Formats: sequence, structure tokens, C-alpha cells
Amino acid sequence: MAKFLTALPVFNEAAHVSAVLDEVLRFTPDVLVVDDGSTDGTAELLAARHDVQVIRHAHNRGYGAALATAFATARTGGCDGLVTIDCDGQHQPRLIPDFVAALEACRADIVSGSRYLVAFPGDSEPPATRRRINAEITAEINARLGLALTDAFCGFKAYSRRALERLAPTEPGYAMPLEVWVQAALAGLTVTELPVPLVYLDLARSFGGALDDAATRLAYYRRVLDRAESAVAAAAGAAP
Repeated sequence: MAKFLTALPVFNEAAHVSAVLDEVLRFTPDVLVVDDGSTDGTAELLAARHDVQVIRHAHNRGYGAALATAFATARTGGCDGLVTIDCDGQHQPRLIPDFVAALEACRADIVSGSRYLVAFPGDSEPPATRRRINAEITAEINARLGLALTDAFCGFKAYSRRALERLAPTEPGYAMPLEVWVQAALAGLTVTELPVPLVYLDLARSFGGALDDAATRLAYYRRVLDRAESAVAAAAGAAP
């Protein structure tokens, strides 16, 4: 039987982490929590558990850095693949087996959740600015890379072993998924989307400092795309 690690990047999620992990463990036995320097009691809650693996960053390094730790752990741990799911209560752990099954059924390297592929009863109304930026960046990624995504930012994903071996994200912040799309497209990885409900529990979530400004955030995302494309091109040019 294939071994999939399910990883949750966590930062200051004391209000959600226990309930989310209890639910995740109903659907998969191999669970990793990457605690990205939490200071709100999350670390103490995790230390009291003995049913999940925990890796703790001494200081907050960013969402992308936490996922990079999960990638590295899955690669070195001999896993056949990796599922990533957020710990803020907005993803549905019951869908974890569906993501794993879709990798095989679709012969995909990446199965990515999409909150905009299908409308579910009870879907949240996304904050207008966040929806607009997602739509703009998703369209730009599709135009640049020849993909057909509907949701560039959903953190609920499944990666095959082949994807884990070809992806090497370095972007530490929330734009890390954009770097993944660039690397995936230029490595010829196959991608499919799986519809997931649209749930927003924190409409006022901060992206951190200047990134709370929509124009600044959009410019940052485009810089990450440019940088990722340049890095991949440079690596290809340096290959023998």
C-alpha cells in the first residue's frame, strides 16, 4: 500500500489545531505538523500529543518555509506522496482520501484543490479583493505557463513522489504556491484540480505588514512569478 504523509503547516492555531488534527487522523494515520514558531500555546498542545509527528521551527519563517520542511520530510522519509492541508478549519479532512485517489485515477503529479471549480451549498462569499487578486494571478499563471487552473492559491493539495523529486520551492511566504506552479509547468508535471468547498472563517486575516495592501500584494506575487521563471531558466541553461 502506498504511503502518503499528510502535512499541516501551523502558526498560532491554538484555537483550531486540536480539533483539526483529531479529524485528520480519522482519514490518514501518517501526519506531520510543522509548527512555524507559534507563540500562542500551539506548541504546548502539540507537545501533549503522541499521535502525530511534529517539527518545530524555532522562529516564524513563513508559510512557504513550513511547506518546504514538509516536502523535505516526505522526500527523505521514503513516502510515495504528500498531502498538504491547512490547519485553520477551512479545509475538509474527509477529502484527504479523495486527493490521494485522484492522483492515481487522473495519472496526475499534483492534485490541487479549487474553491472555484464547483459551487457547493453553503459556500462562503470570498472577500472581494482576495477573490479579484486570486483571479488575476490565476489567469496570469495560465497565460504564462499554459496551465488551466481555476484557483492558484488553495493549500489543499496532493503531490506524487515524482512531483516531490522535481519541486524545490524556496519562497518562504504565502506566494510559495506560485513558485510551485512555475516549477511544475516547466518540469512537465501533470496537474488536475479537485473541487473543494469555499470556506472563509477569518475574513480579516493579515498577510503581514505591507502585504495587507492589495496593490502591494499583487506586485509581490508577480515578482515571485518572475523570479521563479528566471530561476528555472537559469537552472536549465546551466544543465550539461
